[in-house]
Amino acid sequence: MSDIKEDDIVMCTVKKIEGTTVFVDIDDNGSGTIVFSEVAAGRIRNIREYVIVGKKIVCKILSIEKGNVHLSLRRVTAKEKEEMKERYEKERTLLGMLKASSKKPGEILAKIKEKLGILEFLEEAKTNPSEIEKFLPKSEAQTLIKIISEKKEKEKEAKKVISVRSLSESGINDIKSFLQSAKGVEIRYLGSSKFSVSSTGKDFKDANHRVQAAIDVLKGKIKEKKVIFECEEK
Repeated sequence: MSDIKEDDIVMCTVKKIEGTTVFVDIDDNGSGTIVFSEVAAGRIRNIREYVIVGKKIVCKILSIEKGNVHLSLRRVTAKEKEEMKERYEKERTLLGMLKASSKKPGEILAKIKEKLGILEFLEEAKTNPSEIEKFLPKSEAQTLIKIISEKKEKEKEAKKVISVRSLSESGINDIKSFLQSAKGVEIRYLGSSKFSVSSTGKDFKDANHRVQAAIDVLKGKIKEKKVIFECEEK
């Protein structure tokens, strides 16, 4: 637990939900808790709309008191969440490549994280393959270099969550018409009047721009389509 400190952004796995507290395992750093008031702002009617046992979530460390780690879900910004998810996915990818090239993948991964960091290592490995030989024997390093060179860059996803409701008799048709105003994005129903608006691409900024452009179009259609619209993730 010495590796984490207040205000750090960490990846967690939801372990259980009891009373008004969410218990999580912090990746490589023990466990922690999130009180409901730090899950989301306002009254929470159904906690499982925000956290589900077994799922990964990105949290912010509020404080560490006598070994107890207090976390927040709602204080994590969209940018922080995306950056942490990218690091997490990159680490999983690198671990998979190390398993295919090294006899001690976990040990090598720990050394990389300690000395350079996952993202820095992968970027350096692309332009300066000799960097890999600082962490692995030459034969294993050559195998990893080949794997990295053949690995295609995974498309990045930008996503926001919106809430759409209509009080009119033609509510369903109004909502369908409203959502069709957004172009160039994928919209999925999440339940409880919530929808995800997402876009993918090699560049996260471009994908995020498409999502935000769609959100802006929807905002402009609020009065015309007579719906109640909220963007829950900013």
